Amino acid sequence: MNDAAPQQRILLIRMLGLGDVTCIGIPAIRHFKKKFPEAEITVLTYAAGKDILELAEPDVRIISMEKGQWPDDFLPAIEAFLGLAEVIIGESFTQIVNLDTWFMPCFLARFLKDVGETVSGNYLSISLQEIIDGFQNQTLKPEYVNDPSEYIESSFMSMPRWHSPWWEFGKLPDYGYPEFFLRSCCGFSDIEMDMEIDVPANERLNKMRGRKKVIALATSARTEERNYPYGDKLEALLKKEGFEVWSGFDGSQPMRKTLSKLKASDLLITVPSAPQWLATTVGCPSLVISGIVDPRTLMPDFATDPSEEAISAEELVESVKSIFSEQQAVNE
Repeated sequence: MNDAAPQQRILLIRMLGLGDVTCIGIPAIRHFKKKFPEAEITVLTYAAGKDILELAEPDVRIISMEKGQWPDDFLPAIEAFLGLAEVIIGESFTQIVNLDTWFMPCFLARFLKDVGETVSGNYLSISLQEIIDGFQNQTLKPEYVNDPSEYIESSFMSMPRWHSPWWEFGKLPDYGYPEFFLRSCCGFSDIEMDMEIDVPANERLNKMRGRKKVIALATSARTEERNYPYGDKLEALLKKEGFEVWSGFDGSQPMRKTLSKLKASDLLITVPSAPQWLATTVGCPSLVISGIVDPRTLMPDFATDPSEEAISAEELVESVKSIFSEQQAVNE
């Protein structure tokens, strides 16, 4: 008779977005691997999240929803996630941890919890039946679906801090939001914020670095208010100053290629978006064009002052030149 305890099978959920899968998902996976070294770790993610996790943790099993599998309309999305729940239930996980804060992953966690799965982390405050009844009776308020402070309940005791302007109080964490979320909200106080991904540097760009500085440019974001309107002008001015400039953070090239090019770059100039965290994985410094975002939430290497008015391309170029001049002075 075999009295050995069954192997722990842990499912971590972090579906959105690519930046959060990188800066929250990767450290969390490594934390759970260290905490439960004998456990089988599986991660549920979405779209490009699979690509980054496969590079970061190739031995971790991944369940992924592709873009076409997640409908935009509410009821079809509910149906899709109920189908996903069936798959998860069939896996017989011993522990399910939802690290996501978006509505549908929290709905999934609540449904799994209600059918008897061992679920911790974030989940909806109401059941599937209450959602359906509210939708049919038109009593389900839009703010409930759109505002996390309305729909999130959590087994993480400090999760309410997530809704506060935490960056305005006390000592700021070195890694900004992701460290605050994992340590202070989720309670993983001993987590190591390790996002490193080992990829070789792009050969072509690496050779250029001996002659000129290489700059990556990411001036578009998922939300309009974070887009930088003078991206084309900035690229032209940087090239005029003799910098090698590349862009292409639209998902059109493989993730490995993007990371290898970042590893061969001297600086990433980016709006507050996923590229900052992609650069962090390979040790490329970032200059964040803050816009309306308080840079204290991101703690990049360099940042512009927050402002509702877009900084001029000329000012940005001067900032870049100043960064490299200071680096050269330090090295000398």
